[in-house]
Amino acid sequence: MMSTTVSAFGTQSAEGRLDKMNINRRNPGKRDVYIEITYCGVCHSDIHTARNEWLNSTYPVVPGHEIVGRVLEVGSKVRRFKAGDLVGVGCMVDSCKECAPCKKDLEQFCEKGCTWTYNSPEPDFGRTYGGYSTHITVDQDFVLKIPETIDVRGAAPLLCAGITTWSPLRHWKVGKKDRVGVVGLGGLGHMGIKFANALGAHVVMITRSPEKARDAEALGAHEVLISTDSKAMQAQANSFDFILNTIPVGHEMDPYIGLLKIDATMVLVGAVEPLKPFHGGGVMMGRKRIAGSLIGGIAETQEMLDFCGKHNITCDVEMIDMQEINEAYERVVASDVKYRFVIDMQSLKSQ
Repeated sequence: MMSTTVSAFGTQSAEGRLDKMNINRRNPGKRDVYIEITYCGVCHSDIHTARNEWLNSTYPVVPGHEIVGRVLEVGSKVRRFKAGDLVGVGCMVDSCKECAPCKKDLEQFCEKGCTWTYNSPEPDFGRTYGGYSTHITVDQDFVLKIPETIDVRGAAPLLCAGITTWSPLRHWKVGKKDRVGVVGLGGLGHMGIKFANALGAHVVMITRSPEKARDAEALGAHEVLISTDSKAMQAQANSFDFILNTIPVGHEMDPYIGLLKIDATMVLVGAVEPLKPFHGGGVMMGRKRIAGSLIGGIAETQEMLDFCGKHNITCDVEMIDMQEINEAYERVVASDVKYRFVIDMQSLKSQ
């Protein structure tokens, strides 16, 4: 298979810093879209993979799955895209397209395993490489249309942080008259607030940090509940129709379970790791549900992007040059960003 060499930023080991390297991208086939990347968001998953914290990394690793760019070239069988289109690529670049989940537009749950945008096997090329690069070649079925009406810099994290929070809100049919709690104010939490508000829900930001109240209200929260205030938590017990839990690490579940109404649901989208034990009685007394959600399928991601275009919703971002990525990783780990870093890929092209 013919390929083109492009510039990228990646790491050769779990302990290594990210640095400039060259990688190969396949030349576009009949169903492929060749994209010049303009912006790429920085997700905590990038850090987990670069540092092999999930123990499944194969090096070299080039992270990045919140990709926005312009189409340069399309294959002969591509009909939905043309040169010049503003497009995005999220967490997946392929799937089997034949299993039951794929046929239901749930490619993220592909029974044969979807192909992730980075660190997945790719025929003839070893592993997939992500968006910390100047260009990428992607099957047309995994390319998304970005509305031209929204800030393209703030659109990049919609491809992961956006769909991760949109999907459960839509699946559980959150809307008007619902009282929705969003736990944790970070890259995921701030999008959860924006989406729940735009869907018409009464939104309560649930946080340990009183100093985050003003930011939460500016994002669209109607109330702020301090989870370390036992009296405030008790006052709102059994009052939530839905809770979106974005906490990225293991934590106590019982306080949040106590906030749910009868038959209400709390969905986990942040902690990809063991949770602390919780009391079964808290779930049984009220027929409450704890569920999980993983990004969203391609059709649902396009739905989310179209909704963002209609309601002018983007992520709050801090722009960085590619050369600042190692420092940005340390700041993400320290929760020192509001609320997502986005790389201006022009900085890599001009190096």
